[in-house]
Amino acid sequence: MAKTALLEVRDKVAYVTLNRPEKLNAINNDMLGDLFEAFTEIKDNPDIWVVVLTGAGRAFCSGHDLVMGRNEPRGDTDDFYIFLSQLWKPVIAAVNGYCLAQGGGLALLSDIRIASEDAEFGWPQVKRGIASISGPTILSHYIPMGAALKILFTGEFCDAQEAYRLGMLQEVVPKDKLLERAEELARSIVDNCAPLAVQAIKESAITGMGISDFKTRVENSRRIAVPVSQSEDSNEGLTAFAEKRKPVFKGR
Repeated sequence: MAKTALLEVRDKVAYVTLNRPEKLNAINNDMLGDLFEAFTEIKDNPDIWVVVLTGAGRAFCSGHDLVMGRNEPRGDTDDFYIFLSQLWKPVIAAVNGYCLAQGGGLALLSDIRIASEDAEFGWPQVKRGIASISGPTILSHYIPMGAALKILFTGEFCDAQEAYRLGMLQEVVPKDKLLERAEELARSIVDNCAPLAVQAIKESAITGMGISDFKTRVENSRRIAVPVSQSEDSNEGLTAFAEKRKPVFKGR
């Protein structure tokens, strides 16, 4: 049986493609299992430095497969949200077409979100008598509360430009340039930046969101940064700067 989440690794960039185009990439048991498998490989493989996440066909992800029902024996989506929130490698979401409900959760848990001009975002669960998980726990923490609740209470969609205005997106590009732009950004990170430093910055930023006390937040970032300053890559970066050449980072 074909994988419902494809993983391809090319020169330190992992490409994960949601692959149920006939179902608008709705998340079923198989896809959830395949996503866990793909992202576990990404987490454990030191030769993967950046991730590009997208969907096959005319949708990024239309959310939970309602035909399947609520049973998810291969792992709960909540667990995958938590897993993704603790992955320190940068994830770039290339959002094409519909990005709904759980699909919106996957996009927002990515670090940088680029959307095609035809993208649409929404959490329409209330129209099906379902209470969203990703909407109140993720969307409402990324955009102003009133804007989030309007989307969640009404179940209405917003287009790419409105999502950009609200801060859900970092860029909106023509449909035929979406993957090209996502790959360009991924390559910029891989080709120019030390992966351990990038991962430390992500970990500091994400874990710091849950720390209200500023002093503790600074201490948290310092704790994470110190091992990076003692790495081979740090020595290489400083040496290359002194020698006026481009550093060659190895992820150690």
